Amino acid sequence: MEELIAKRYIKAMSENANKASIQNIASVFSVLADFFKDKKFVQIIDNPNVSANDKSEILLEAVASADSSQVNNLIKLLVENKRINIIPAIAKELNKEIARSTKTYEGLVYSDTKITVKTMKELSDGLGKRFDSKISLTYVKDDFDGIKVDVEDLGIEINFSKSRIDSQIIEHIVKAI
Repeated sequence: MEELIAKRYIKAMSENANKASIQNIASVFSVLADFFKDKKFVQIIDNPNVSANDKSEILLEAVASADSSQVNNLIKLLVENKRINIIPAIAKELNKEIARSTKTYEGLVYSDTKITVKTMKELSDGLGKRFDSKISLTYVKDDFDGIKVDVEDLGIEINFSKSRIDSQIIEHIVKAI
């Protein structure tokens, strides 16, 4: 639900801004989204005893270095509409929007065995060619029995499970007999 609301705000914001401005706004909202990982900050923002004016001042002070009237107006609007809690969703959606416009995506490779840098580059280059994008992959050690590639923003999830491949080979041999 938050993503849908965030997309509406982003759409309205994007109509009057260039790419550089959107990237600046995205970096500001990414920093704000990191504040929401702090429990004390969330307690203050969620506290009904803290006035909307105080919440607005806290957030505006946090983004003062950006010196952007568009960011300030959006913060004021979010406070006024009691939608401060969608700031992390706005940051996430802005980053997705930038990734779509620049065709630059990040993904994760999960495996229980170490994957070489060369293999990671080949996977990245292959997926990049396939989807006409630049994809950078990061290795994550996991207990997955095989290899799993996940590029969330592109909606790609590819996995090769050793147990699944073994069962398919056995199934194929049984059918051949």
